[in-house]
Amino acid sequence: MSDTTPARAWRTVLEKIEGDLRAGTLGPGDRLPPERELATTLGVGRSSVREALRVLEVMGLIRTGTGSGPTAGAIVTATPSGGLAQFLRLQVAAQGFPIADVVETRLLLEDWTVAHLAGDANADLTDAAATLRAMGDPAIGPEDFLALDAQFHLRMAEATGNQIVSSTMGGLRTAIESYVLSGAEGIDDWRETVARLQREHHGIVDAIAAGDPLLARERVHAHITGYYTQTGLSAVRAEN
Repeated sequence: MSDTTPARAWRTVLEKIEGDLRAGTLGPGDRLPPERELATTLGVGRSSVREALRVLEVMGLIRTGTGSGPTAGAIVTATPSGGLAQFLRLQVAAQGFPIADVVETRLLLEDWTVAHLAGDANADLTDAAATLRAMGDPAIGPEDFLALDAQFHLRMAEATGNQIVSSTMGGLRTAIESYVLSGAEGIDDWRETVARLQREHHGIVDAIAAGDPLLARERVHAHITGYYTQTGLSAVRAEN
């Protein structure tokens, strides 16, 4: 066993796995070694391995499954991207952000995003449109729909070509998914809400396609604040 202290042990595991991902030794679809093997190889406790895997999952680099079989263990789902996105994901994993702060930041970022896209005749919304089509599946459940919802907004940010905006949205994605999912628990008519959200999504895209930045900003603002208010999350700041 190495002399790595418990406080730094999980970082040792995290840095090793991130290093392998960046070097290409590990890639999407690959399965990480079992916890016991990682602990033995790196000279740390299994609790440190589990903590590092939890952080990597929050960062969106791996997904973990319990039990046995082909879906068990930790599987790589993405490779590391911008450092800013990783930093924000680590912040979310460590302490989270107030819901009201996340919503206000979304409004700032997405207001700029849709206005920029509406003013760019060459804006490519192919990925955002593909996400919208996936959200149109009538059999989709709330959790998957809202994960795709967060992805749709991220795809629009990425379409601007501004790496800071897209990295910030990427870093906040976990926090966004978390609050919209918690809000869904208080919705009585989920199907009607889905239909409304989809109309709003298409309305935002239509305003961008029409080259109308003011209308696009108005619609994205109403979209974000409407869900926030509908689910009762708007009371959170007043309670804190």
